[in-house]
Amino acid sequence: MKLDIDDLRFILALSQQGSLAALARAENVTPPAITKRLNQLEARLGLRLALRTTRSLQLTHEGHLLTRHATDVLDRMQAIEDALQERSQVISGKLKVHAPFGFGRHYLAPLLARFHDEHPNVEVQLFLSDSLLPPASTHGRDAFDVVISIGELPDIRWVSHPIAPNRRVLCAAPDYLARAPALESPDDLANHACLVLRENDEDVTLWRFTYGKGAKPEDPGNGPARTRPATQSRHQPRTQLQAQRKAQPHTVRVHPTLESNDGDVIHQWCLAGKGVMIRSEWDVASSLASGKLVALLPDYGLPDADVVALVPAAHVESARARRFIDLLRKAFRPRPPWRVNAALDNPLAQSMRVRHRS
Repeated sequence: MKLDIDDLRFILALSQQGSLAALARAENVTPPAITKRLNQLEARLGLRLALRTTRSLQLTHEGHLLTRHATDVLDRMQAIEDALQERSQVISGKLKVHAPFGFGRHYLAPLLARFHDEHPNVEVQLFLSDSLLPPASTHGRDAFDVVISIGELPDIRWVSHPIAPNRRVLCAAPDYLARAPALESPDDLANHACLVLRENDEDVTLWRFTYGKGAKPEDPGNGPARTRPATQSRHQPRTQLQAQRKAQPHTVRVHPTLESNDGDVIHQWCLAGKGVMIRSEWDVASSLASGKLVALLPDYGLPDADVVALVPAAHVESARARRFIDLLRKAFRPRPPWRVNAALDNPLAQSMRVRHRS
């Protein structure tokens, strides 16, 4: 045999890192050691796998071919190992989970600790990132078993498991609202200080609203009483006003006064009265229920950001992933903790919110 499993993992790692020096840093070895290993592999195969310079590396056609086949082989081997392991009563191996920073710290870390208590033979790894997807995909033993995603699904080729509903909420602190202009429609945001979370290379200053998709009486969007808009005549039928609003676009470009790539920083700024923000329900539910934050524009809804667990196709049969997803579902159903603990379905919570001045 001219190839073994370590060779396949080596060529995949080289492809992902993009240079000999980068792979050397990742493997904690010297660059000459990586160069020697690549030379030995090429000598055994009698093929040039990569064209390298001092700063970069480019796979040849043969290198790309080997990479594609290596991916398939390693994924199939992992699937075989998972299938065999499932025949035993003991769940073991490595469970690698990728998740957003805030949600991962607050909810997943305790759940993974519980999972390890129930399955002590499993090596648990939690990677937190502000990216919607993990870094360059890995394969075989190094692949992520579960990726927790909040909001728009990043890759429909992954198998998606719904975990919990999650709304987005426009909100601000009472101290800010006491000195801010009235906020009756998304267009009024042009007159407000906006706090923006930068993540996933998205167009984060373009805020999209849908009229009529706002909060129900028990939803966190129940905000303070609102004054009649200046465009509404005292005798103008409300149905006519609603029709006018539905006909208007509700996409606004905001100009942030403060921005960060950390959602917790944005939340703290909002609590300090620095401006208006859009945040997930899981993050602000308790602050809304306690009156520390006020939900705004109850007639306008924002795109939902439901929590889902994504599993690579090669890991669908993984007993570790399936057991962990089962644990997630039990923890977040029938109602997620942010709706239970914050008493958002309790009408009494409505009386705790501060009314925006007219």
